[in-house]
Amino acid sequence: MQQVIFDAARVATSVAFLLYASWSDYKTREVSNRVWAVYGPIALALTLAEFLIYDSSNLSFFGLSAGVTIGFALLLFYTGAFGGADSKAFMCIALALPFFPTLLVTPLLPSGLSPLSQVIFPVTILSNAVLIAALSAIYLLLRNLARKASTRKPLFEGTLAKESVGKKALVLLTGQKFPISTLKAKWHIYPMEDIEPPQDAGENGTLNRKLVVVPKDEGRDEVIARLSKAADEGKIDSKVWATPGLPMLIFVTVGLIVALTLGDVVWILVGHLFG
Repeated sequence: MQQVIFDAARVATSVAFLLYASWSDYKTREVSNRVWAVYGPIALALTLAEFLIYDSSNLSFFGLSAGVTIGFALLLFYTGAFGGADSKAFMCIALALPFFPTLLVTPLLPSGLSPLSQVIFPVTILSNAVLIAALSAIYLLLRNLARKASTRKPLFEGTLAKESVGKKALVLLTGQKFPISTLKAKWHIYPMEDIEPPQDAGENGTLNRKLVVVPKDEGRDEVIARLSKAADEGKIDSKVWATPGLPMLIFVTVGLIVALTLGDVVWILVGHLFG
């Protein structure tokens, strides 16, 4: 029974730190390294203490799970798929929750406890996070299509209509129309379109607008200034394509909570499809 206390402490610690990190990332797009500097040692101490006291045979499997997860997190970071905070979060998760805490909780769905989650639980959290992020993209797509149906206006106007199908698809999956005033007020919303400077009319008196599928911090204010000037002059609509760019840490945190309650969602879906 006392071993359950260690499991509860490791889960509570992980949820608490990830919730704070997600909030910080959403508010400021930054997470202090102090978060991981505190979370990591606490996680390691709790896990080692539990295994040394109750089941030292798990130490080798702990090393395997942590090693694979940390290596994978570094790979994703250096390939650009993960940010620094995302990578550090998974390293800490690897130390806190190498395996599914079966002594503490049981997934609501019997098929939710996958073989992988019992060996390398962080990978289950990652797969849940990616799936949830994909579902949010589907939501944005449906919302954008519903808006087109209700307003009966084209999704992409002017020279934006000439952009590639791939760019348009990415914008529909990750962005939506925001008033330019909202972009000015909320710095974490990034414009997904721009006007080629200078803002002179091109052929047929139209502005040369383009889609930006990978928004960046650099030059954000200049982009908004160009869009705002064009809108004030009546050359474009006051609403433009933009993305709130939800941090991956939010999806990771939700992925952990889903993993603890429902289990490995990908495993469940595969089981329903092929079972």
